Amino acid sequence: MENFSVLMSIYIKEKPEYARACFDSLLSQTVPATEWLIVEDGPLSKELYDLLDEYEKKNPGLLKRVPLKENQGLGAALRAGIPECSFDLIARMDTDDIARADRFEKQLSTFSKDPELSICGSQIDEFETTPDQIVSKRSVPLTHEEIVKYQKRRDGFNHMTVMYKKQAVLKAGNYEPCPLMEDTYLWVRMIQSGSRCMNLPESLVFARIGHAMYERRGGWSYFKRYKEGRKMVRKTGFIGAWDYFVTVFIQFVVALIPGKLRGFIFKKILHR
Repeated sequence: MENFSVLMSIYIKEKPEYARACFDSLLSQTVPATEWLIVEDGPLSKELYDLLDEYEKKNPGLLKRVPLKENQGLGAALRAGIPECSFDLIARMDTDDIARADRFEKQLSTFSKDPELSICGSQIDEFETTPDQIVSKRSVPLTHEEIVKYQKRRDGFNHMTVMYKKQAVLKAGNYEPCPLMEDTYLWVRMIQSGSRCMNLPESLVFARIGHAMYERRGGWSYFKRYKEGRKMVRKTGFIGAWDYFVTVFIQFVVALIPGKLRGFIFKKILHR
């Protein structure tokens, strides 16, 4: 199997127990990563530094850490991390999620069968307490053509599941600032620059969700940032006026309803 990196970002507010569960799931892979590229997004807590030191000591040569002086947010952290990855294949992972044991094996096998492939993601199972208690699932389309069509209104990838080629990401300009949707902006530019895409039908990542996530996706401030991000996507030419106005209207409604109702919509309608 090919050498590859796992790209992660960690910041001060993350819970050490969540990160530990994530790291253990990476060590338990049927095909483990060659390198963990961990961007420290600003100064961390003592508990998080101790955790990183522990895994670095137990797994010599595995962790490659990139410290940032200040917290910059996920997109900027990943932008700093991409060039530092040692291998062309990079698997994204969020440090509060859990990878299925055969995730990397499945994705590496898919890349080996299709040399033209640039991005391979998967479905996700969402949980609130433990991964054996799934509360919802976010399904995304499988083929390149379906993903391109879907991407005009909703993300065609679950960001924490993707494995992509470093050179394809850099060819598209790497992660760039875009309010709330640095990943969306990247997918659009990768598609426009010729990247071939697919998603696997299985859920290869258990994604942690909760009430706080739904609260963050509400309010007038969130809506204004969303609208600004969609304007940037529209300027690429990837979407037209109709796709822009439909998505902005839907987000306007979703952002301004109560948090509990928003959570219900995400769990029961958007993520089933």
